[in-house]
Amino acid sequence: MRDIISIKDYKQHLIGVRQAIPAILDLFSRYEIHATWATVGFLFHPNFKQLKEYLPQQQPSYQQTKLSPYEYINTLEKDEQQLHFCPDLIELINKYPGQEIGTHTFSHYYCLEQGQTQADLVADLVAAIETANEVNQKTKSLVFPRNQYNQAYLETIADCGITSYRGNETNPIYNDEEGDGDRLPKRMLRLLDAYSNITGHNSCSWSELRSSYPVNIRASRFLRPYSPRLKYLDGLRLHRITSGLKHAASQGEIYHLWWHSHNFGANLAENLGFLEKILQRYQKLNTQNKMQSLNMQEIAELCISSLPQMSRL
Repeated sequence: MRDIISIKDYKQHLIGVRQAIPAILDLFSRYEIHATWATVGFLFHPNFKQLKEYLPQQQPSYQQTKLSPYEYINTLEKDEQQLHFCPDLIELINKYPGQEIGTHTFSHYYCLEQGQTQADLVADLVAAIETANEVNQKTKSLVFPRNQYNQAYLETIADCGITSYRGNETNPIYNDEEGDGDRLPKRMLRLLDAYSNITGHNSCSWSELRSSYPVNIRASRFLRPYSPRLKYLDGLRLHRITSGLKHAASQGEIYHLWWHSHNFGANLAENLGFLEKILQRYQKLNTQNKMQSLNMQEIAELCISSLPQMSRL
């Protein structure tokens, strides 16, 4: 059974994200970082009233109905509902060069949960794309919510106009399938892998990217948020990422670093400081002409046309 986190448990992160996103954008601007922001379709709307006008008729048929945000959002107080809408932040992101608004589906759709169907996903993606189109936003890149990558749905997302997606790391500890009885041990191994290299650097070659369509720009490393309990290990966490950058640069490969913006909503100063240390290492590689930053759409376009020799972040 999936863990269900209430908004009361995570409210501070959702409030803090309004400070986190402008601060992250300023860092990206300073270090000339291009990034893809995977955005849930709900967030494009200014309020719950407008959202209801855009809800797809066909909604996810999860066996666990509590997974459906359509059920969940109806239970929220009015002030809590507003935490789930941020068209102003999407507009802000678009003002910065090199930033792409990708999709995280319309409703934070789970592609591996029991009960949902391919038709449910199509309805959800169509709603996400049409919502983005309303503000002249083209949708080309997809990040599967909860990293529930479903091989069977790749042709479906391509038919919807998606040209790239973020797949998971290739090591089995990053596979997360419904009914997986090894979920807790895998989480423990993932935590260990964040500090010590037990699965490799997970960078990706250009030839691997060209081998499938939509383009699988798979994850290399999740940037875990700052933890006061584990702060004494931050040197290891930083080395785990920067050594991956160095390896990718030396091999001419792609290193895909990702995180959730709301993870920065708490301990903002510590998270920003850690991110800047990573970007400083990237900047050094960039000035040596060994690495360049691109968002997912830009990488996909290069794969579809011609590829340069430089490594990508």
